[in-house]
Amino acid sequence: MIWNRRAREDVREVPPPTPAPGRGPAAPAGNVLGDDADSPAALRRAVDQLDRFVNRNAGRLPSAAVVNARAVTDTLRQVIDTSATRPLDVYAVIAIRGIVDDYLPTTLSGYLAVAPDLRDVARSSGFSPTRSLIMQLDALQSSASATLVAAREQDADALMSQGTFLRVKFSGSDLDL
Repeated sequence: MIWNRRAREDVREVPPPTPAPGRGPAAPAGNVLGDDADSPAALRRAVDQLDRFVNRNAGRLPSAAVVNARAVTDTLRQVIDTSATRPLDVYAVIAIRGIVDDYLPTTLSGYLAVAPDLRDVARSSGFSPTRSLIMQLDALQSSASATLVAAREQDADALMSQGTFLRVKFSGSDLDL
């Protein structure tokens, strides 16, 4: 059995992988919550972290953008809160993670990267960076709202299905004589 011990001695421990670099010091780091990253508690922490990012940069963002960004995070919290009655659908988790880890921080960071004197100058698209930011935040709000509606409808559908099940289960069968 010496060969077995020797083989084990030759095995070297592999160091854990180094974490990927973040989006930079200004943007919140993406999914750094570990294995429970999709749990409601972890999703709430990620939304809270994004709120702190918005608050830290509130003086550099148009006030309408701060309000709209906070409306998006408030809507995401409402989606997460539906998990109190039923587990979040995988599509809801994907939508939340997409907005929190990528879309909203990228939108805000992109705007913050624009020189302040160019933020209100119309570009070739006909929109200024400020107007474009507001339009992007409106699109994110629409997405978050659609996710909330879907989560709530899933709850309503589950309630209707339960009612049908109970009606069939406890009512007299058509086969009874």
